[in-house]
Amino acid sequence: MTKLTVGAQIPDFHFDTPFEKDLDYAQVTSQTKRTALVFLRYYGCTLCQLDIHDFAESYSKIKDAGAQLLIVLQSEAEGIAEQLKTPDALPFRIICDPTKSLYEEFEIAPAKSKLGMAGLHTMAKIERAKKGGYVHGKYEGDELQLPAAFITDEKGTVIYAHYAKSVDDVPDTDELIKQF
Repeated sequence: MTKLTVGAQIPDFHFDTPFEKDLDYAQVTSQTKRTALVFLRYYGCTLCQLDIHDFAESYSKIKDAGAQLLIVLQSEAEGIAEQLKTPDALPFRIICDPTKSLYEEFEIAPAKSKLGMAGLHTMAKIERAKKGGYVHGKYEGDELQLPAAFITDEKGTVIYAHYAKSVDDVPDTDELIKQF
């Protein structure tokens, strides 16, 4: 296990997306100046659905900055593929990690309790998700899982590391771009 810090080299790993199998992280990230690797909870989580929507809506800013985004979820690839229907439904890849091996490898801990998951802006984010029409789907993985976000350069060196303190503590597109 490796807690990721600025200056560390991210260990290479292979991953599946809902529509692709056995991709190599180092190869995928070597093609882009910067890669934001954002760990959320699972696809059925309403807050995660909102985050995914927000990232999709603002993805052109990430591309314009010469970067890419990869989102990691504790979800099964097949379940997400059924919901997305087509590989181009989102402008970025979702890494499926139903065994939580990446969360464990990078020491992305869950909260100690449901109360411990909540932050200052959690209720406002829940309300925003409800107003957006997001409804809770299938529970997958650890319900108490906290998010994290990292940015690496094309050589896999971590240039930004953020371990969330609550479920609402996810850097948005503009925050990520400031770190590119």
